[in-house]
Amino acid sequence: MRTKPSDARLITLFLDMLAAEQGAGDNTLQAYRRDLTDFSEFLGHAGQTFVAADTQRLRDYLADLDTRGFKSSSVARRLSAMRHLYRFLLNERVRSDDPAAILSGPKRGRGLPKVLSISDVDRMLTRARELAQASDPSSLQRLRALRLYCLLEVLYATGLRVSELVSLPLSASRRDARMIVVRGKGDKERLVPLNDASRQAMADYLAAMQALPASKKKSVAGSKWLFPSFGESGHLTRQHFARDLKELAAAAGLAPRLVSPHVLRHAFASHLLHNGADLRIVQTLLGHTDISTTQIYTHVVEERLKSLVRDLHPLAEK
Repeated sequence: MRTKPSDARLITLFLDMLAAEQGAGDNTLQAYRRDLTDFSEFLGHAGQTFVAADTQRLRDYLADLDTRGFKSSSVARRLSAMRHLYRFLLNERVRSDDPAAILSGPKRGRGLPKVLSISDVDRMLTRARELAQASDPSSLQRLRALRLYCLLEVLYATGLRVSELVSLPLSASRRDARMIVVRGKGDKERLVPLNDASRQAMADYLAAMQALPASKKKSVAGSKWLFPSFGESGHLTRQHFARDLKELAAAAGLAPRLVSPHVLRHAFASHLLHNGADLRIVQTLLGHTDISTTQIYTHVVEERLKSLVRDLHPLAEK
């Protein structure tokens, strides 16, 4: 008689499938592992396993999450992990049924992303440029200011994820580069266009780096990264950039709590859509695999359509 695989073994097989067939990245795989390990531990306390659990046991787990004070968004994520797992077990014939198929998640409205206005972003860009120009041309302080200005220009011009931005290779700064190749989630590559402002910001930043005395730049000389650092990764960290961005927001008169790299990514997408960009184009630029992820921005499209009808329809009230 064949021994049934353990929960740990099934989790490993499931994650292998996600990585191989869907190109899931490390962060996604780690999140699935955490969620499913917690689910397995819950079942284990009741003497159950993934293979033996029925729909009621899954409902008990969701109720337990609620008792533990999990937010509805977190409960919904755990439910999604269970659904994916049981579809996998059904396809692999480990189970002959799907106990998660009829489960419903917690009622929740999908929150709209925080979005800065165009004028807010312009204030931040202006302030970053002023700080770069005010510093001593030969100082490290000016180099850091130019780096922040470059990061901000590139982020708002491309909508990159912060992890993609800080790990850009030095080759992205070629003078003739109109497009850059970005390696995103699941190690997938996409082409993203650069505008003139971001290309000039890169050039100014690199010129300042080259102008540093040899004693100051030897630690990053020969680095393959556009934004080199002394840390283990070899490039600027997401946390460091986020801190610098909040300081810049305060200097520009904006509330730091409303500003983050991800908020600027949202601003990039929302401002494009507001000005008439196609949702599919924005999906491609953001690197979203599924159009449903991009559809969180449809409220921007809806508002624009309403304003177009209001302003252009021949029978609209004047």
